[in-house]
Amino acid sequence: MHKVITDAGAEPLSLADVKLHLRVDTTDDDDLITALIPAAREFAEHYTGRSLVVRTLEMALHCFPEYHIDLDAPPVSSVVSIKYTDMAGNEQTVPDTDYTLSLYGDSCRVSRGYLKQWPITQDVADAVRIRYVAGYAELPDAARSAMLLLIGHLYQNRQSVSAAKLTEVPMGAIALLNTIKAWGK
Repeated sequence: MHKVITDAGAEPLSLADVKLHLRVDTTDDDDLITALIPAAREFAEHYTGRSLVVRTLEMALHCFPEYHIDLDAPPVSSVVSIKYTDMAGNEQTVPDTDYTLSLYGDSCRVSRGYLKQWPITQDVADAVRIRYVAGYAELPDAARSAMLLLIGHLYQNRQSVSAAKLTEVPMGAIALLNTIKAWGK
């Protein structure tokens, strides 16, 4: 599991984009609409297992695995550092020449370098910490459309219950997000 080190600089959808989609031409609901944008992004990220905005994440492991480390929340663009707690309890950094990052497809896998071994760690929680940059520089169209659909739904239905019987529109937000979901993660 990863944790966020640096937050996203800007949301992938602007207030103007969302208002255009909602066909809203007043400023009365700007605060509400602005609050729905990160809510929709967070839902989409949770559902897909992907990072939809560029930010720095850190993943912690109990120890180094035998061969490789699969990073959470693809796409991953770079590894910032791999740190570990050595047998003496000191923090060490793995030289970047001792590992490689595969960016082929969605693998986002850190592997030991050729003829390299992972260091031995002390038996403590979170002994290995991998800091990396993940997220899309440009939001995929499916995620953009799904977020707009979700925001539209949340904007129109502001309560958790309704007297009307609502049904999901075929090919709705979930169907769109399924096209970019990191399956099996």
